[in-house]
Amino acid sequence: MSRFGKLEFETGPEPSGQQSLRTAAGESHWSSEAERAFQLGDFELALRLFARVLEHNPASVPAWAGQVRSLIELGEFREARLWADKALERFPQAPDLLASKAVALGRLGDRDNALAFSDASLEERGDSAYVWLARGDVFLSRRETQADHCFERARSVRSSDWTCPWLAGRIRHVHGQFAKALHSAREACSLAPGEISPWLLAGECQLALGFHEEARLSFTQAWQIQPDSLAAREGLSRSDRPGVWERCTGLVRRVFSA
Repeated sequence: MSRFGKLEFETGPEPSGQQSLRTAAGESHWSSEAERAFQLGDFELALRLFARVLEHNPASVPAWAGQVRSLIELGEFREARLWADKALERFPQAPDLLASKAVALGRLGDRDNALAFSDASLEERGDSAYVWLARGDVFLSRRETQADHCFERARSVRSSDWTCPWLAGRIRHVHGQFAKALHSAREACSLAPGEISPWLLAGECQLALGFHEEARLSFTQAWQIQPDSLAAREGLSRSDRPGVWERCTGLVRRVFSA
């Protein structure tokens, strides 16, 4: 069975002690936990936790949007589109839902409809950071130059929030803009040096560009923040043993990024 088939309210069996905690905890608790899982890059967990929010409040638009965004980050674009449609049946004018569907469509190659949904998110007075991040994602899917302006608008909405440049960096990384993604990752690191996610993103960008020594330093920072991080350990392993092919592709990427 696909993730979509059991996504909304079912999260699987739990020990009795955890069931008691789950009953006692409310919407605010699970919403906070879901957002934190998303910030840590644990999108599978975020997906399940947003479902718990919906158990307490099926009308929570942020939880519906959070599920769509988690599916997008997991690369499940078709399921993200389906889930966005399901949410938009209930909340047809929600800007973040329109924006998240735009991203899913853009990632699937449906660029014209992606832009239409992004336009609709703005027409519904959507001025959240995510609406602008999503619009930048759509423009990158369309190979258009307005993405930079969109990411700047997102930053203006939440100027001190490290997640904004981190997410912009993740979007640029997906679209192969590794140098610009690294710039965004470094900005997020400077805003929140104690968060693991920006350091992991910086390391991935540096590996993509062939900067293996710099990547090793970034992954070391991530490992020091969270010593049990599998992503940090794997990043350190990859940065310590670059192959010939990685070095060659890194050189090519640096040339084209420049």
